[in-house]
Amino acid sequence: MLRPALILATLALAGCDPQALADKTTRNIAHGVVMPVVSRDMPAGPAGQATDCILNAASMPEIRALARDTGVEAGSLTRENIRNIALRPAAQSCFAAHNIPQVR
Repeated sequence: MLRPALILATLALAGCDPQALADKTTRNIAHGVVMPVVSRDMPAGPAGQATDCILNAASMPEIRALARDTGVEAGSLTRENIRNIALRPAAQSCFAAHNIPQVR
């Protein structure tokens, strides 16, 4: 019984796209960097949605750059990058759709 389950698990993992998995992991790490920065200006609920809006407006290279700050407090360059992404029309539209205050 254990052997068929192991075979199914192996087949399921083989079907995963390694790049998609790496991108998702990087995005999750970047979320942990962006959220504390955004949380300085709003409560946790809206900050979580704002973080998602910011990451959705960011390119994958930008997300990778944000993720590099994991484990340390975001520096001034990271905070500036987050703000610049938040000012993009895509992020601003997302903020409006979720009743999140606009970044100025």
